[in-house]
Amino acid sequence: MPTDLNQKIYVAGHRGMVGSAIVRDLQAKGYTNIVTRTHAQLELTSQQAVSAFFETEKPDQVYLAAARVGGIYANNTFPAEFIYDNLMVQGNVIHQAFLNGVKKLLFLGSSCIYPKLAPQPMSEDALLTGKLEPTNEPYAVAKIAGIKMCESYNRQYGASHGVDYRSVMPTNLYGPGDNYHPENSHVIPALIRRFHEAKLSNAPEVVIWGTGTPRREFLYVDDMAAASVFVMHLDKQTYDSQTEPMQSHLNVGYGSDVTIAELAYAVAKATGYQGTISFDSTKPDGSPRKWMSSDRLNKLGWLPKINLDLGLQNAYQEFMSRIDI
Repeated sequence: MPTDLNQKIYVAGHRGMVGSAIVRDLQAKGYTNIVTRTHAQLELTSQQAVSAFFETEKPDQVYLAAARVGGIYANNTFPAEFIYDNLMVQGNVIHQAFLNGVKKLLFLGSSCIYPKLAPQPMSEDALLTGKLEPTNEPYAVAKIAGIKMCESYNRQYGASHGVDYRSVMPTNLYGPGDNYHPENSHVIPALIRRFHEAKLSNAPEVVIWGTGTPRREFLYVDDMAAASVFVMHLDKQTYDSQTEPMQSHLNVGYGSDVTIAELAYAVAKATGYQGTISFDSTKPDGSPRKWMSSDRLNKLGWLPKINLDLGLQNAYQEFMSRIDI
């Protein structure tokens, strides 16, 4: 970890779940010069606005955690916005970082970059080997473009300008700052809300869609933030030992997965729900398994610290603090 705790670090997307966790991690490590802008203060899809920001602030490092995100409904309904906004944000931030002398940048992607039928666990070399999941293809294509943009700037400007732009791909994340919207939240926040409401209403039963047998991997967002800072500060030779110039991204996962049934019982325990849990096998299961290989990152020395039970307890406490959501 660098000793210069006063270097200027720009965290794009600091109000999002991952961006806010990165800010927490940097502050906990003693970094004092963290630059942020809200969406209202800086429109990242505007080339002119991003150019003016970088020319004024001149950050030393950039964490690119800003993105337009949403669930299946949003991705299906607004595909043009998802591909346009994400391509513009990435293009503007990465290019202006380069033009303004930023040597270190970390781009945060998504596990949806991998083909729908990728072998499990999904390794980094599965990228671009098959068709993507149709429902979020525009978002995935934008994230793939972000990886390739970082790689292209490294290849063209690494030797001449010292550019070292890296990419990390998280598995399913949960924790503080999550979206608990009743209709478009992901599985953990959706279950937390459902079990909490069932507990309040003394509902005798909570019915979960599907058989409960599909397996999913989940990573607590503060572990993701720690991994991001870890990867950013690896020396280049060490980072290069587990990556290639045109396959330079690293997966960030927990290392194991659980069934949806196991997850449901764990969420019930965390929320204090004591009723019956049943499964409606007439409803769709989705993919049987989504699990990422984090072997390369683990070989570099990083491992997660927060297990699912503790992470769910923390997530529920934070949910309770935002109970009006």
